[in-house]
Amino acid sequence: MSVEIIRDPLWNNIRLDPLAFELIDTPAFQRLRYVRQLGLAFLVYPGATHARFEHALGTYHLARRTLTLFEEQDEYNGVARDDCMLARAAALLHDIGHYPFSHALEEIGALNHEEVARPLICGGEVADILRRELGAGAPERIVSLIRGRSESPLQGLISGSIDLDKLDYLRRDAFMCGVSYGEIDVDRLINALTLVRDPDTGETRVGMIEKGLSALESLLFAKYQMYRNVYWHHAVRSATVMYKRLVADALDAGTLDARTLASFTDEGILHDLEQRAPSDLGAALRQRRLFKRAFECPAAYLAPDAGEWIADDHHLTTAVENALADELSLEPGELLLDYPAKTQMLGLDLLVQRSYGEVKRLTAEGWKGAINLPKLSEEFYRSARWLRVYTAPRIAIDQSRVVSLANRGAVEVRARLQEGRSLFDWA
Repeated sequence: MSVEIIRDPLWNNIRLDPLAFELIDTPAFQRLRYVRQLGLAFLVYPGATHARFEHALGTYHLARRTLTLFEEQDEYNGVARDDCMLARAAALLHDIGHYPFSHALEEIGALNHEEVARPLICGGEVADILRRELGAGAPERIVSLIRGRSESPLQGLISGSIDLDKLDYLRRDAFMCGVSYGEIDVDRLINALTLVRDPDTGETRVGMIEKGLSALESLLFAKYQMYRNVYWHHAVRSATVMYKRLVADALDAGTLDARTLASFTDEGILHDLEQRAPSDLGAALRQRRLFKRAFECPAAYLAPDAGEWIADDHHLTTAVENALADELSLEPGELLLDYPAKTQMLGLDLLVQRSYGEVKRLTAEGWKGAINLPKLSEEFYRSARWLRVYTAPRIAIDQSRVVSLANRGAVEVRARLQEGRSLFDWA
């Protein structure tokens, strides 16, 4: 079997089997060359121009390495060869449905990128290749792996507490941004992965030997640090909410079709918007005239459920933004709210093989003497997550007025809007 080799700045040589090489050459996969891994973070970290393309190659590379290590284990004899081939293909294709500028558009209600991947994998050239090489049901089985719903014993490599996607993006993002927060011991983690019998079902699953738990703790902390310092950096979020509002306004106006979003590249969507609906917001984003913070506070200072409608209800948030802008004598679109959400940022559900052979499930509840994550993970999340108000002109907004608004539920806020009453004065 001939093998192609690609040079990668993170993993050095990445070896591609003929199937992977053929999949990479499809138009759907080649689009990933032009979709940045970190969205608009390059406006803050100039090196963050790496794309989903190389991340996908890196994840595939780690899948090959891990499966090679599994060959030394007795449990590997029970894993079908097609499961291994499907896992490698899923690692390569897991991000094929990503929208331009990464996850931002999912925050305004666009279909999750894993769902967008379904027609790209199950139809067209990618599907033809997979069915020819791996069998009639291969595309559907790969989608199940990507969505975390497969019964494959290798599911945990593609979607899980310590899937290979995380190992590549944390290392790659930190490397390209020039920060040390994501420096995790990938070699130790991969060598700690193992195939075990699930004590509840008796089925073979991906797990970890107990000696790898310290490296796992480092991974979880690195993830928190990257969210706090890179992914949710205040200027990155400013650019992100500007982009979200730009696209959302175009969708609402009918100048952009939601069904075409996943076909765009980063520059392609900006160019299309510039041609169809030129705006001050689009020009500001192009020229890096980012909105300024008029207010900010960490989630730890708010009530547990405060402000969740900002993350969950895009249309309500837009209406509130416009109403607040009017109260402050700003134009619509010159005030933007941001309260990013990440479910299961430090989620954990992993089978661990103890030193004496017992296999035990480690969840966020932890176990005595090992990882105790419930309180720690919540504190990490609330520390990394900030509620912010951004405005085009630099102004200051009284903190108590924003906190009072955030503490109101969606029903109350919507009623206030319908009544035409002030959102800043709840007296």
